[in-house]
Parts: sequence; C-alpha cells; structure tokens
Amino acid sequence: MKKNLHPNYHTINVEMTDGSQFQTRSTWGSEGETLKLEIDPKSHSAWTGGKQKILDKGRVSKFNKKFKNFNSNNK
Repeated sequence: MKKNLHPNYHTINVEMTDGSQFQTRSTWGSEGETLKLEIDPKSHSAWTGGKQKILDKGRVSKFNKKFKNFNSNNK
C-alpha cells in the first residue's frame, strides 16, 4: 500500500452560529483549528421549519404550460 495516501485525520473544534462549540474529528484544517459555521441546523429554516421564500416567479407554470400536451407513455 502506498504511504501518505490518506489525508490527516485529526481533532477540530466546530463553532455553531449561536456560539456553542463541540469537538469532532475531521480532515478539514489542522489539529485544534476552529471551523465557524455560517449555517447550522439550529438556525437555518430548512431544519427549523421556518418561513421559506418561494422564488418560482412562474417557472413551474411556464413549464407546465409548455409541456401540457406531452405524453410520457410511449407506445
């Protein structure tokens, strides 16, 4: 087996958006560095179920209008 094939796996600190921290093992950074998250499950609406904006602007209706007569059952 080749030497130095795998990345260095070490302990890092992770800082959540609310300031809380925990330790984990990762290949990110170097030993003892702190990874500061911009988005995390405690604050992001994808995990919390908060209000989300719909940025459709008619794309779905335009698609449905364009392909309304398309039949996917090829015989």
